[in-house]
Amino acid sequence: MTVQIKDMTLDKVAVGPVAARVYQGAEYSKSPPVLIYFHGGSFKGGIPQECEFAQVVAETGAIVVIPDYTAPLGNVFPKPLETGFSVFSYLALKRAGLGNRKSLLLVGGVESGGNIAAAVALKARDHFADELDGQVLLSPLLDPFMGSASFEAADKVGMKERWSEGWSHYLSTGMCHPYAAPCTCSRLTGVASALVLSSEDDPLRDEALDYADHLKNAGIAVTRHVCPAGTGWPSVYGGKTDVAPSWQPQVREQFSSFVQSVSIH
Repeated sequence: MTVQIKDMTLDKVAVGPVAARVYQGAEYSKSPPVLIYFHGGSFKGGIPQECEFAQVVAETGAIVVIPDYTAPLGNVFPKPLETGFSVFSYLALKRAGLGNRKSLLLVGGVESGGNIAAAVALKARDHFADELDGQVLLSPLLDPFMGSASFEAADKVGMKERWSEGWSHYLSTGMCHPYAAPCTCSRLTGVASALVLSSEDDPLRDEALDYADHLKNAGIAVTRHVCPAGTGWPSVYGGKTDVAPSWQPQVREQFSSFVQSVSIH
């Protein structure tokens, strides 16, 4: 499916205008699912020029909205979360020409963007629960202690120092609220259904799967998928890889199945 990419400004968001890039398949249903996708960048980056994941998801018929969530207020907690939640709240009330009231509304993100997506899902549970239909977490950066066994491979993909500096910057206010580090949240009951994606050779694999287990233990419907090693998965957040990325078909299938399961639920 041909994917159209356009830049727009969400000019009525509570925190002020937010720039966004939208990926949309040329052929989509009358009520396509809308995914608000928070980009990675270790809490510091802006909207990427190209986003392979957004391209893949748009090919399934979804609309992917990538907001520049660090620009309006800054990139130190809780500012990115405030912007992200404001974008979610705005699209929940006013679709801004993106889908319609029957469209599923999902949040998702990769790496630090996965952290923001998980936090938005927690805050949505606390403030706006009925409007969020699901969360899609790609190798979410959730643990500021960076102590998991899989994290030992962070140097191999060239991300250890970047993640360490990113966490120090994001938490430089001295706050470590559960919204800042969702893995520390002790109350997960009632959050939206989740699709959690990682790979066998992903340094963030263990914290992603641990969070998936905590969600499942809280009674949340969770789909978890771990791509085999060698699919180039770390490239999804800018990590080094020696192979051409081949994770796309698996992600396309997992996302489509997740949307179908959420629709049925």
